[in-house]
Amino acid sequence: MTKLPPFDLRTLPTRPPEYALQVGPTLIVVPHPDDESLGCGGLLALLRQSAVPVQVVLISDGTMSHPHSQVYPAAARRALREAELRAALSELGVAPDNLVCLGLPDSRVPSEGEAGFQEAVAQLRQLFADAVPTSILCPWRRDPHPDHRATSQLVRAALAAGVAQPRLLEYVVWAWERATPADLPQPGEATGWRLDIGPVIAQKQRAIAAHRSQLAPGIIPDDPSGFLLSPEMLAHFAQPYEAYIEVK
Repeated sequence: MTKLPPFDLRTLPTRPPEYALQVGPTLIVVPHPDDESLGCGGLLALLRQSAVPVQVVLISDGTMSHPHSQVYPAAARRALREAELRAALSELGVAPDNLVCLGLPDSRVPSEGEAGFQEAVAQLRQLFADAVPTSILCPWRRDPHPDHRATSQLVRAALAAGVAQPRLLEYVVWAWERATPADLPQPGEATGWRLDIGPVIAQKQRAIAAHRSQLAPGIIPDDPSGFLLSPEMLAHFAQPYEAYIEVK
């Protein structure tokens, strides 16, 4: 038996920008504000350039990036991050009324078997049924963040309970930097490709920049332990391609 090579995100076959049209009308599910721009901002921009419908579902309330801030208490943090998300989507050509926010607790998005999981699955199932997308985007199922893994579980459970079966594309955020070999697709588990986003890389960078609270120096002044994306992390998303995984 021929041994399959390890899955390498950096050497996946490249698809041209026009390939985005094969993705068709799309619904993207994001655990936190900024995941949409980091993981697939280029694809979204290419879709919208051709007037392909894009809808966005935000899973968490995004409040745990700076949990100790008093200047921005939890409600203000949620409002800030949702406003940043809308600004980022605008840069990508996605209208604000195409965003739905579920408001699940940041860092505690329920996994299968936990309280609130089935309720969130039901909400997603209804959203999928209403939107009837050709493709659904969600984080890679073993992306190294618990909310990303839980979001993937929610999406897959909602799809399993539905009648229509859109194409499921899994995007990469933390796997670029933190993945162990076990986190990546195993031999024979999945296929993947990289989308050339060169024509819209400037749009993607503007969308990332719209998440001002997550970028140094930040705009939340009183939580020095708060989260900021590192330059090393951001470098992965300055490349003119995005990686997508499809499980067999």
